[in-house]
Amino acid sequence: MHLGDLDDLAGLTAVSSTVDGVIHLAFKHDLMITGDFEGAIEADLAAIAALADGLAGSGKPFVGTTGTLMTIGTVDRTATEDDPAGQNPRGKAENAVLALAERGIRSSVVRLPPTVHSDLDKHGFIRLLIATARQHGKSGYLGDGGNRWPAGHTLDAARLYRLALEQAPAGSRLNAVGDEGVPFREIAEVIGRHLDVPVVQIPDAEAAAHFGFLASVVPLDNPTSAKLTRERVGWEPVGPGLIADLDAGHYFQD
Repeated sequence: MHLGDLDDLAGLTAVSSTVDGVIHLAFKHDLMITGDFEGAIEADLAAIAALADGLAGSGKPFVGTTGTLMTIGTVDRTATEDDPAGQNPRGKAENAVLALAERGIRSSVVRLPPTVHSDLDKHGFIRLLIATARQHGKSGYLGDGGNRWPAGHTLDAARLYRLALEQAPAGSRLNAVGDEGVPFREIAEVIGRHLDVPVVQIPDAEAAAHFGFLASVVPLDNPTSAKLTRERVGWEPVGPGLIADLDAGHYFQD
C-alpha cells in the first residue's frame, strides 16, 4: 500500500508504473466548496497526467471519474454515453482521460450522477439537502421542481468501476445510472416527509441563501441513460432506486 495525495505527482507516477491498472476517483472537493473550482480542476488534470505517465504504452486500464452533468447542454432528450462533455470545467478532465487511449492506455471514464446513494453515503448531495432542510425547517425545490436528477446506488457504481477496469473499450464513456431521472420535487417531498417539515418552492432570489453552493446544481435537468453502458460491459444495476433508498430511512437516523 502507498499512501499519497494529489500533490505528490512524482509518487503518483512511480506507483502507477507498478500496478495492473488505475481507478482515479480523488478530487479536491475542499477547493470546490470554498470557491476555487478552477484550482481543483487544475490539480485533477495534473494528477491524471502523472498517473498516465506511469501507464503509457502498457495497454493497461485507466478509469477516470466525471459526472453526468458533463452533458447538461443536451436539450429536450435523455443524454447518453456518446454525448461529449459540454462546457462544464470538469469536461477537461474527461477529455484528458479519454485522450490517453492515444498513448497506449485503455482509458475510460465513469460518469457518476449527481447522487450516488446508499447507507454508505456520508457526504453526498442528498446528505447536504437533508442538512439544509433541517437547518431551515423546510425542504425546498426551485421552479416547479420538475427538473430531473439521475441517480445510482453506491454498490452498483462500484461494480461498474470493476467492469470498466476489466473490459471497458479504450476511449469509452460509461454512465453509472440506475434512475434515469428523478424529479427534484419528489426528492424534496421525501425529505420533507421524513423530517416532518413543509415542502416549499424556494424563490430564485433566495436560492443561494437556502441551498448554498448547491443552488446552481439543484435546478439542473439532467435525464441520463445507461443503455450503452449495459451493452458495452454487461452492467446491470440491482440496487434500490433513489426514492426507495430514501424511504428506507437510513439517511434520517442521525
